[in-house]
Formats: sequence, C-alpha cells, structure tokens
Amino acid sequence: MGRKIFISYKYKDTNVRQKLLILFSEHRQTRVRDYVDELQVLLEKVGNNINKGEKDGEDMSVLEDTTIQSVLGDKIYDSSITLVLISPNMKNPSIPETDQWIPWEISYSLREQSREGKTSKTNAVMAIILPDANNSYDYYLQEHTCRWCNTRTLNTGRLFKILSANMFNRFNPTYSICQHHLTNSRPQTGESSYIPSVKWDDFIADVEGYLQRVEKIKANIAEYNIKKNLKTIVANN
Repeated sequence: MGRKIFISYKYKDTNVRQKLLILFSEHRQTRVRDYVDELQVLLEKVGNNINKGEKDGEDMSVLEDTTIQSVLGDKIYDSSITLVLISPNMKNPSIPETDQWIPWEISYSLREQSREGKTSKTNAVMAIILPDANNSYDYYLQEHTCRWCNTRTLNTGRLFKILSANMFNRFNPTYSICQHHLTNSRPQTGESSYIPSVKWDDFIADVEGYLQRVEKIKANIAEYNIKKNLKTIVANN
C-alpha cells in the first residue's frame, strides 16, 4: 500500500528555474505549481497518493481557527509524509506568518490529530529546495562552505519560523571533528534536523530513497525537540 503524501508549496512563485511550457499555445513563466505537477507524476510511479496544499491568494486573516482546522486538518489527517517545496518567494514578508497557508500546513503536519476516535501521528517532513530563476540553490543552501570538510550552510532565516524551529533540533546532536571550526561553531553531522533539506535535483534522482530517509527520522522522533504550535513559535521569535 502506497504512502499518502501532502505537498505544501507557494503556487504562483515564478522565481524558479524555468521549464519550456506551453499553455493554450502561449509561452508563460514556470511557477512552483509546475514542479508540483512533475513531483506528483514521480511520486505516483512509486505508488504514492498525493494531496496538494496552498490556496494561493486566499486571505487567511478572515478565517477562524476552526475553519483553518477543518480545511487543513481533513487533508493532512491521513497523510504520513509532508513535502515542503522551498522557493525564493514562498514567504510574503508583508503578511504575518499566521495569516499564510504554508506555516499552518506544516503545523498541522507536525500535530497529532483526532478524527472519529482515531488519532494520527506526526508526519515525516522534508524540505525540497527548488532552484531559483538563475538555476542556483545559493539563496538557501551553500555547499562546501568549509574548504577542509564537506560542510553546507542553510540560510534558515529565509524560511517560515515553524520550519527553521524544527531544523537543527536534535536533543543530542553530533558535531564535525574538523579542526578548522571554532568549538562553538562546529557544524552538526548526521540527521541533525527533524525536517531535513534536500535539493530538487537530488530528490528526483532518488525519490524512494529520500522518502525512506524521512520515514527513518520519524521513527526516531523522540530524539528531536519538535515545535508544533505556530502561534507560540511566531510569538517567541
């Protein structure tokens, strides 16, 4: 039986690597939704069922918490994995994070939810980084930032707070033994984050392998300090 996967993404972000697309015989810019369509085909090939999120353009500020729960909870309740597509313009800095869909989708993915006497478990979650319009991942991920070891740096400040709060959140992390880092700035090693980050090109080259990776992280969820309450995270940061 295939997995049920929820995809969280910014529908109309066009600051991504362009694909040759023809819509009604006219060229248009690629948007994140086009990556979702490709991802859906890849996931279905390995037997997964897909739910897609992000209601682009809908104002959440007018919605009550109960409405948000109804809309998102029902879609996410029976999924076991959430894939978050990281794109340069996924976050609108002019709108509070609690009024944007993606943070709530992540929050509900991390919660245990009850429906008709049954309780779902916290989803496994992976952040998939899309290349920007310049075909670069550097807006979020820089690789080999130490010339002596295979270190990579994540610009988590670009993310929604609920995403960054669940990265580098292992209770007992392990650290690089590279001597070219200060003691208090050594990079973490191994599965340091409950929500790991992977480049799009790497993910599509080994879809099943990366799905198994986040399932293994979820199996060891007790090793991570999971932050689930969106309003609390936003208020404290």
